[in-house]
Amino acid sequence: MFDSLFADGSQPVIGMVHLHPLPGAPKFDGDRSAILDAAERDARRLAAGGVDAIMVENFGDAPFYPDDVPKHVVASMTRAARAVVETVDVPVGVNVLRNDGAAALSVAAAVGADFVRINVHTGSRVTDQGVVDGKAHETMRLRERLGADVAVLADHDVKHSAPIAAGDFTAESVADGVERGLADGIVVSGSGTGHETARSDLEHAVDRRDANDLDVPVLVGSGVDADNVDDLLDLADGVIVGTALKEDGDVGKPVSEERVRALVDAARS
Repeated sequence: MFDSLFADGSQPVIGMVHLHPLPGAPKFDGDRSAILDAAERDARRLAAGGVDAIMVENFGDAPFYPDDVPKHVVASMTRAARAVVETVDVPVGVNVLRNDGAAALSVAAAVGADFVRINVHTGSRVTDQGVVDGKAHETMRLRERLGADVAVLADHDVKHSAPIAAGDFTAESVADGVERGLADGIVVSGSGTGHETARSDLEHAVDRRDANDLDVPVLVGSGVDADNVDDLLDLADGVIVGTALKEDGDVGKPVSEERVRALVDAARS
């Protein structure tokens, strides 16, 4: 399902729109219009720089709810995601932090977005929000009920977390996420936002995908920049990029169209 969004054989570069703190978050500054203005600005710069898709995320909402955000967060995410969908002509995704797959899927279905990212889709992880459990059984049934043509990207060994199961289970979770969780793609990331993804972790995920004959893409979800993207795309089927596309490489600053172009050019070459 995810592959159908892009040309055959392409390795998409997905740029992040990191939303400013939403209403109700501790760092919300009271200016709702500024949230939308910044989201639309960053989306335009990403698209102008040549990304293949954009993902909208409530990055500014820390500390995050573990797995069930309040209704006002869903409402704000819906408004922001819709603004991005209407601003650009590339596929759009939604990620509701920390791990509200039902909200992400519902927002995507409502605004006409194309995919979602779910940090813990199967299994359980220890995070700064406590223990977060995968809810693939609920998310995939919700997608069916909604009749939503929305692809699900599921993280493997997601950043800002640690496994609570035995190592053998973690080794199998790439296959579990697809075979038992029905995910449409796998995301592999480093230890935290902007941290480089270890090549060994990427190799492991690709090997597990291939060994189990799974027809899904494996994407890199953190630490991608113009210097390493070509090396990562030797193995990966696509990349998700946030920090490296911001002015001065600072995750808190606006997207830099120049940095987007540089990374996209490196990926294409």
